Amino acid sequence: MSWQQAARNSGPGGTDSNPFEDPAVLEHSTEHREPALNQLYNPFDGSREFAPIKTTPLPPPQPTEQPAVCQNPRSPTEHRSYGTQKPTTMLTADLLRQQEELEKKAAELDRKERELQNTAISSSISLNNWPPLPSFCPVKPCFYHDIKADIPRDFQKTVSVMYYLWMLSSVVLFLNLLGSLAWFTVHVEAGTHFGLSILWLLLFTPCSFVCWYRPLYKAFR
Repeated sequence: MSWQQAARNSGPGGTDSNPFEDPAVLEHSTEHREPALNQLYNPFDGSREFAPIKTTPLPPPQPTEQPAVCQNPRSPTEHRSYGTQKPTTMLTADLLRQQEELEKKAAELDRKERELQNTAISSSISLNNWPPLPSFCPVKPCFYHDIKADIPRDFQKTVSVMYYLWMLSSVVLFLNLLGSLAWFTVHVEAGTHFGLSILWLLLFTPCSFVCWYRPLYKAFR
């Protein structure tokens, strides 16, 4: 027999009483009764008291550190160099060297121009001195020839070599004349060669000077 049946059999006048019918027990069981599954729990119901929840207070917010302000800020127009100091210095040195070379070349060109102008002026007022004939000769010189005065320094050697080659050709023609004369004295039949040697000397010597050496001289002057 369960305790419920025992509670029913024992009435108010019985010896056994139901301990769960005590008002204190009933009140306690009512307060701690769990809600049914088909009922919604209302958290805003003030009929039930809950123990206060202990919360740990948050630490006060720390002040944020401001970035340090540079004492000497760079100006907006200042250019930063990221490891380019040495290449910039080398480039500046190259530019200075090129500028010096250009200045030297310009000075050299100015000097040559002045020399050419002086040469043109001196040649216009100078007297003809070539061919070098004696003063008592009725034929006067026809050309003015002075390599050191007319020709620039860089081309004086070239013009001098050309002049020596012309003189060598003239000397060869003169030696040809002497050889033809000697042959003509031995063999009368060599008279034709002697006459041609005279013609070549008189014709080729002035023609080679006027048509070959003189244009070369003027070109370098």
